[in-house]
Amino acid sequence: MAIIINIDVMLAKRKMSVTELSERIGITMANLSILKNGKAKAVRLSTLEAICKALDCQPGDLLEYKGDEA
Repeated sequence: MAIIINIDVMLAKRKMSVTELSERIGITMANLSILKNGKAKAVRLSTLEAICKALDCQPGDLLEYKGDEA
């Protein structure tokens, strides 16, 4: 089971760079990269809110659930 974070998809739709998003939400490039690459174990709701505000999207646009495939 996995939660996929689709920040790349929304960045492409909004024609925004990772650097610009990082500056807008006040998160380091390193931490944003961890989120973007699926290495994060958790995400703060305040961070998710800031990302949604900056990208003008809903949390469901960023988060996707992939279940175990047997």
